[in-house]
Amino acid sequence: MESDSLAYMELAIHQAKLALESLEVPVGCVFIKDGKVIASGRNRTTETRNATRHAEMEAIDILMEKWQRDGLSKSEVAENFSKCILYVTCEPCIMCAAALSILGIKEVYYGCANEKFGGCGSILSLHSSYSETLISGEVPQRKGFKCTGGLMTSEAVSLFRTFYEQGNPNAPKPHRPLVQKEVE
Repeated sequence: MESDSLAYMELAIHQAKLALESLEVPVGCVFIKDGKVIASGRNRTTETRNATRHAEMEAIDILMEKWQRDGLSKSEVAENFSKCILYVTCEPCIMCAAALSILGIKEVYYGCANEKFGGCGSILSLHSSYSETLISGEVPQRKGFKCTGGLMTSEAVSLFRTFYEQGNPNAPKPHRPLVQKEVE
């Protein structure tokens, strides 16, 4: 299983490299079901001008569209997600961790921690949270999922370093000049 995990994370790293080449924050992922890659995604927030287009959300949409085309019912879609494992280069943010919880994903492996926005332990622990249905039959129940970090961390961090060292041409410009402190 260890070699399979590394192979799947390599595929996620490849997606992150594609994001980096497109001047996106370098995060990539793959969804695995029954030992096969069934979807992949990379950050596309700048390209789409949509802050929700994280790698995980891109891959989730691919799966949802496919399963809808295949005519799967809501319960069949839920059953499929409960058999999926996600490999992602960075700890899912709070938004993505909440989505994964609602979808009922089985397990997540990630590379580096997300110290600012992490939803799987760094800021919140949505992977270990459960909640009751808010509106009967309307809102899916949140489920916990197994989450393991630290898989190919150095490779994931290296991609982030490259991104931030090259500068982000898409980052908003400061509204006011930066104040330079005098050196004594």
